Amino acid sequence: MTSIDDIIQKIASLQDSASPHYFSDGLFESYRGNAIWGYKRPDTNLFFTAITLFTLQSIQSKLSLNSQQIIDTICQKGIQNYPDFQNKDGLLTFNFFKTKPSQHFPHGNILHRFEHFRIPDDIDDTAFVYLTANYTPKDAIALQAKLRVHSNGYKQSIRNTFPAYRSLKAYSTWFGKNMYIEFDACALSNMLYCLLHFGLELDEHGIDSVRYIQQCILSNHYLATPFRVAHQYARTPLIIYHVVRLIARFKIPELEICHDKIIQDIQHLLTNSSLNLMDKMILETSLFRLQVPYQSELSLEQLSHSEEIRNYSFFIAGFLTAYENPLLYRIASSPLFHIQWSCEAHSWALLAEWLTLKNEANLNV
Repeated sequence: MTSIDDIIQKIASLQDSASPHYFSDGLFESYRGNAIWGYKRPDTNLFFTAITLFTLQSIQSKLSLNSQQIIDTICQKGIQNYPDFQNKDGLLTFNFFKTKPSQHFPHGNILHRFEHFRIPDDIDDTAFVYLTANYTPKDAIALQAKLRVHSNGYKQSIRNTFPAYRSLKAYSTWFGKNMYIEFDACALSNMLYCLLHFGLELDEHGIDSVRYIQQCILSNHYLATPFRVAHQYARTPLIIYHVVRLIARFKIPELEICHDKIIQDIQHLLTNSSLNLMDKMILETSLFRLQVPYQSELSLEQLSHSEEIRNYSFFIAGFLTAYENPLLYRIASSPLFHIQWSCEAHSWALLAEWLTLKNEANLNV
């Protein structure tokens, strides 16, 4: 692997070679698993295709004309699958899994058999669909109204967060009518990015979502207890990556005061010799986004030949996050109770993003 053009071609080939038995044409292969259980399954989901398209579109204008055309084709193939994941009643929200009928936890032996494990639509998948397909500010206004109905305190109140945050009227991760309220700093960053992308002003729920992110950073909760800050991502480098993507794109006064602290925290984290290569890469990406001079110790050859790029866990599901019982919630952060998701194509997109921003930063030195 010698260039960004090679990486984009690699992503296109991964899309075309996905197993048709498990993945509809245009979806990227992804897998869920837990090494402790000896468990691994192909996982047909919207999330990794939509987030890969978003990542590619974010760097597209900086690439060669050939790579731009390849990305257009990748996006066309991926977006054609979005209707399969749309709300089962035709509403303009989206699900991690196919919805008509529900195909939650597909290709396994147990979880798909139980209605208990069927999940509602969520703000993460919905945000990336709106950001990558042909949605309008009018659509985003309607989405903002729906978010309000599912925010903390509107019908239900959050239980599984720090006491200091329980009064915040922030958005929940989930759209489900009977689903518990959950705050996730990464998912909130993605939805805030979506609303601001369409030029919307943040309402009180959006502002409280910003305050949640702000306080998690200033309190150091995102360093000390990342699982509690972002149940679906659960690692500090991933939280930083999502928050920095938001604040580098939009000027948000409440998050401006976190700017210098985030930079210092990234620089400190990068001194940790036990950090895996992919986490180190997305931390470097975050520095490059913030236009901080940094001499990377990583190389394209090193990253592209790493086994991590095929198995990097970018997303998790925790089985005990909903419970208020202190003991259950205390053990909920254990990897024993998590399913990890990975997608090789998305990892390559992250590599293309890192290399693009790194090259751009070097040009500006």
